[in-house]
Amino acid sequence: MGVRGIRGATTVPRNEPEEIRSAVRELIFAIVQENDLKPDEIASITITSTPDLNAAYPASAIRTLPNWELVPIIGACELDVPGSLPRCIRLMILVNTDKSPQEIRHVYLNEAISLRPDLAEKNVIDK
Repeated sequence: MGVRGIRGATTVPRNEPEEIRSAVRELIFAIVQENDLKPDEIASITITSTPDLNAAYPASAIRTLPNWELVPIIGACELDVPGSLPRCIRLMILVNTDKSPQEIRHVYLNEAISLRPDLAEKNVIDK
């Protein structure tokens, strides 16, 4: 069994705590569904958000989910690059799996689809 990375990203319309937490929950549930994951298969999660999202810690949305309290999660701030996608949250989930890279389903939601349209178009749950 190896470790694979699963990427995901989404955006929020406003810098408000519940908007941030809701978007993270939607994204993590989509990634779990698309990849048929269980929390104990997850080695760690890295969450980043753009500097314009500071109303809540995005990781707090995952830490409060049942059965997720032991998943290692760390949050960080993205670089403030001029012209980058605003109000964006990104996840990198490392999972213990036998799946090949081609079997991994990366999930991009909302305006974040523009970050990787080549991967987003393969998602069943695209908006």
